[in-house]
Amino acid sequence: MTPVISGFDYQRVPVADGVHLNVAVGGSGSPVVLLHGFPQTHLMWRHVAADLAAGHTVICPDLRGYGASDKPAETGPAVYAKRTMAADVVALARALGHERFALAGHDRGALVAFRAGLDHPQAITHLACLDVLPTLDMWEAMHGVGAAVGFHLYLMSQPPGLPERMIAGAADAFFGHFLDIWAGDPGAIPAEVRAAYLEASRGAVDSIVADYRASAGIDVVHDQADRDAGHRLGMPVAVLQQDWGAALGFDAAALWSAWAADLRHSTVGWGHFMAEEAPAGVAGALRDLLSR
Repeated sequence: MTPVISGFDYQRVPVADGVHLNVAVGGSGSPVVLLHGFPQTHLMWRHVAADLAAGHTVICPDLRGYGASDKPAETGPAVYAKRTMAADVVALARALGHERFALAGHDRGALVAFRAGLDHPQAITHLACLDVLPTLDMWEAMHGVGAAVGFHLYLMSQPPGLPERMIAGAADAFFGHFLDIWAGDPGAIPAEVRAAYLEASRGAVDSIVADYRASAGIDVVHDQADRDAGHRLGMPVAVLQQDWGAALGFDAAALWSAWAADLRHSTVGWGHFMAEEAPAGVAGALRDLLSR
């Protein structure tokens, strides 16, 4: 049986033509939407969601192309653009009765959250991004041998065909590699949750690759247009991040400051899967954000 977030109700919600998102909803109060990262599903928020549900309506979807949500074919670059995925999230919240909501994302979900904050500022009251750089900054920061840590970014940015075949040929080894090397505390992802992540990813190779391919193409175009126009995030923003800069030679806080007028950037030592490795710390940071 696939694990679930205990005490949450599950439903499939239409958000675009032919696209339904699988979503877990629990608690009551002001709404908070939590977006998962790679190679995970909404389950990564299970501890934080249960914590926040004491005072908030907590909404945990599987992103388009992931988990039990629909996985439309990549008929063009816009299908998995973060702009499209952000519009899914706004449509989801609206379908659940929320015109305005707080939004937090981890990894890939943080890129979707970032785009939602820029494209839909009237809908996003507060924004949190966990352990990621905005797409444009990420590509600019990756260079030299240090970029080897992001080999998957380059693999999945290739034209359709080869990356999908390579990954599908060893899907559990590929996705499991990241669950292993990015976890500061491997015990934070129990066997049944790890198995659920691998099963979900195994069945979503094409859409996951399409998501990453968009980040090497159309997402860069959208970020560059916003940078050129001087667009910034106007809502309170919190960023929790490992100290990537020490290894890759950039100042993450400075990069984020260029995008957010009201920013609190925190360097933490919780490991990449911080919502699972340090859920109390993440939940506390989100409460601090929501109080601003």
